[in-house]
Amino acid sequence: MLTKKQLDLLDFIHRRLQQDGVPPSFDEMKVALDLRSKSGIHRLITALEERGFIRRLAHRARAIEILRLPENLAGASVPLTQKAATASPASFGTPATRGQPEPDRGISAPSAAVIAAIELPVMGRIAAGVPIEAINQISHQIAIPQTMLSSSGKHYALEVRGDSMIEAGINDGDIVVIRETDTADNGDIVVALVANEEATLKRLFRRNGAIALEAENPAYETRTYPEDQVKVQGRLVGLIRSY
Repeated sequence: MLTKKQLDLLDFIHRRLQQDGVPPSFDEMKVALDLRSKSGIHRLITALEERGFIRRLAHRARAIEILRLPENLAGASVPLTQKAATASPASFGTPATRGQPEPDRGISAPSAAVIAAIELPVMGRIAAGVPIEAINQISHQIAIPQTMLSSSGKHYALEVRGDSMIEAGINDGDIVVIRETDTADNGDIVVALVANEEATLKRLFRRNGAIALEAENPAYETRTYPEDQVKVQGRLVGLIRSY
């Protein structure tokens, strides 16, 4: 049986995976559970892992996978990372052994709503590091779970190159799903076009008439540009990861 705090944390991680496709940071967990320090979050995470509810992925910041849910949470939707994993492997163009749920994880068989997928264009690679040349060509198509997409707007996918967003759970080689938009709120993870030449994936903040593009890796400094030098090309709505 889980304690109330353990259950609250599992529910919070589950809901954030559903909403954003990536788990929350330890700071976000601490605030959500009204704890004074992250050491309490570490203890709760360890307890959930020991009880087989979650798994932490080695060498990946903020990489938490939900393996199963207690009965009072099991009626909720499967998290986005698991939705991607349980989609038909043929639709992703991967070997039959990839993308299948492991039999001992206690996850129910996917419903038709979960495995429904649509094809999105992969527009090439996006830098999660220093900006790279702007992306404007389709490299291939990828099937994305329909439940991952927003109900309105066009979407596209990009392959991530670099490690500057690892603390947001975005790793080198991941596929990010982007909803086309030219606006963003402070703190949104966006595709930003810099000086009409270079594209990058970063958190966006508006500060004193300028735009700061902030990494989720302390090894990278925040880059600040005049507002007219940065154009938002889309906002992150989902994540696909291959293991």
